[in-house]
Amino acid sequence: MKNQDFTSTILVDKTPAEAFNAIQNFRGWWSEDIEGETDQLGETFFYHYQDIHLCKIKLVEKIQDQKLVYQVLANEFSFTQDKTEWVNTKMIFEISKEGEQTKVKLTHEGLTPKDECYNICNDAWTGFIQNSLKSLINTGKGQPNPKDGTNEINAENIKKWNIAN
Repeated sequence: MKNQDFTSTILVDKTPAEAFNAIQNFRGWWSEDIEGETDQLGETFFYHYQDIHLCKIKLVEKIQDQKLVYQVLANEFSFTQDKTEWVNTKMIFEISKEGEQTKVKLTHEGLTPKDECYNICNDAWTGFIQNSLKSLINTGKGQPNPKDGTNEINAENIKKWNIAN
């Protein structure tokens, strides 16, 4: 049986180092509403999108210009019965040369078609990787979710999940 984890791959005309640095800049391609460090090994950060998605993520592996692995420590969706889908899943970014281009592959290990959130997450990840991250790498400007002013809505979860290590 083939692996069914979500994957999305892009090719860019930049170096592996440029791609690596852009991936770590989650505020530049995923969301401007992120608290904490997204580029420091062992550090955690908190992501949210309105009151729909709240997530605590930790950078657990970092191989310069080649690989980044982020583990989801806590998660809450407002639109699924199992609000904790994604917990203990990993976002694995692999970077390699492919001819004259750089290949970036995201595998969201543990996000599979059996998950209730899969269709929505598939669409969202595809858009963020194929459009926003690719644009950030190629042009220096991504299309992240803008700050939405809902930090007060999420203050309880930020405190509960303790965004610090």
